[in-house]
Formats: sequence, C-alpha cells, structure tokens
Amino acid sequence: MTMLVIGLSAVVVAIRDGEAVVLTVRHKTGGADFAGLPFGPFDPDGHRTFELALRAFVTEQTRFNLGYVEQLYTFGDKGRDAPLADVGLTGERPRVGGARVISVGYLALAPAAVDTHFPGSAWRPWARFFPWEDWRAGRPPALAPIETALRAWADGQPARLARARLLFALDQAPWNEERVLERYELLYEAGLVHEAARDRDEPPAEQPDVLKAALGEPMISDHRRILATALGRLRGKLKYRPVVFELMPEAFTLSALQRTVEALAGVPLHKQNFRRALERAELVEGLGRLDAETGGRPAELFRFRREVLDARPVSGLSLPLLRD
Repeated sequence: MTMLVIGLSAVVVAIRDGEAVVLTVRHKTGGADFAGLPFGPFDPDGHRTFELALRAFVTEQTRFNLGYVEQLYTFGDKGRDAPLADVGLTGERPRVGGARVISVGYLALAPAAVDTHFPGSAWRPWARFFPWEDWRAGRPPALAPIETALRAWADGQPARLARARLLFALDQAPWNEERVLERYELLYEAGLVHEAARDRDEPPAEQPDVLKAALGEPMISDHRRILATALGRLRGKLKYRPVVFELMPEAFTLSALQRTVEALAGVPLHKQNFRRALERAELVEGLGRLDAETGGRPAELFRFRREVLDARPVSGLSLPLLRD
C-alpha cells in the first residue's frame, strides 16, 4: 500500500527597495547548500488545518509571522515530469521511499520585508531564481544564452521550436508575463536547469558560465516550481483583484505603487495611463499630505480605499505597458 505524504510550502512575498523578494531558508542537500521555501510535512494527528501547520512552519523556520495567506496550488500528479518533491523526511534525496508525495503551496503577502534575524533565513529577489522574467529594462540579457540552448535542444523539431518561441518570446513573438511556470518546466524538460539532473541522479551538465548565470539559482526539492507557480499566479491576480495593496504600507505614493506593480509583473508601465486607470477604478484616495522622503519633489500620499471591497465588486489594476 502506498503511503501518502503531504508537504506544505510557503511563498512569502514582499517588496524591498523596489524589488519583489521572497522569504527563503537554507538547506543542505547532497552536500550542497541551496535556498528553499519555508516548508514541512503535514501531521494529521498534530495539525488541525493545513494553514495553521503552514503558519507554524514559517514562524519556526524564519521567526516571521504570516498575514495574508491563500492556497496556491497542489502538485500531486503521479509520475509527473517535474521536480521531485521532498518534505524533509529523507535528508539526502528529494524522495520519500514508497510514498506518494503531494506538495501544497501557499502564497503569502507581506507589507514589509521585515528582517527575520534567524540563521539561514533571508529575503531574496525573485530575479535571482528567474533572471529571464524581468523585462523592466527591456529584453533580459539572460534570454540570449537560454535561446541558444533551447534551439540546440529543439534540434529543428517544429513542436519544440514552437513551444520555445511562444514561451520565451523568440523571433519577435509577444511576451506573456503570466506563463512563468510553463517556462520553468520547459527548461526542466530540456534538461537545462540544475534540478533536472539532480532528479535523475546525474551530475549537472557542463554549461558555459553565461548560461549557468542565465538559468538562475536552483532550489531544493520542487520549490522553484512552486515559486514559479506563485509568480505567475500573482501576476494574473494583479489584473482582476486589488491584491497589490496587501504589499503596500498604509500610506504610499503613486510612484511607489507603480514600482511595486512593475516589480511583480516584470514589465514597465506607462505612467500617465497607469494613473488614469487608477482614477477610473477609484481604488485610492489622496491623504492631503506630502511624502518628503522621496529624494526629489515631494509627492502626495495616498491610501487604498479598502472599504470599497464591501461596497461593490472590485477588479484589479490595469497594466498599460510602456510600449502601449
């Protein structure tokens, strides 16, 4: 009889210095030291609910107390061609012998990246794990070596080439910022990311340094897959729910709000069109005072009109791209 093991992982997101950061913990796996998400196995006897267990894991491993939390996704397909899950029961290998492992990911949003002061825990930029996802300054340099590697993997096969073009915006194809998970899984399928060789018990493939850097930092277990899911989900949510305000302080400038949205979406926005969309949505209101800490001309402070959530259906923010 196959044993069922449920692992819980938390993607805790905040904004620091204009960058989207995620709370990580350090783990030693196979003699190497990799970052991972706060996680642990669900104990049906000791834990009343998944969420309470998750909150306990995060506090225990980082000394950070979660606020806004929602269930992200459940990874449990038998024989799935994706990073193998490890819930911390085997030590060296990302497997539980004879067990079916179910990974349940949660997304948590924090208004500030408060230092945890706990050994091994740190806030790390999302771009460290997905360098190809940040288009705020134009097409990322990481895409050039990745394109070369994907074309070599495709080896002229039309189906493979079509997927690479669609997902990584090759040959002037449009960029879809929400398809983060599909891009990571293609790199895994192509055997390019570190986790692919690890799960096959093979040494990492020899790669040029420029490609290694472009592929980002690996994570333990299936945590980079869970992180990719969270990034794609959050980018989608920006457009249909005002979830970005969970990451903002009580008072903020419109420039700070735009920088936060850009850091999450990974694309530059048109300033005037973004502000017009905010006015139409009636989600913010001025506080009648200025922020003197902007370093330049003082800017007006605003607040999120949270009361509108109870008054009417509320959508997210329009993302007018700079090129529009």
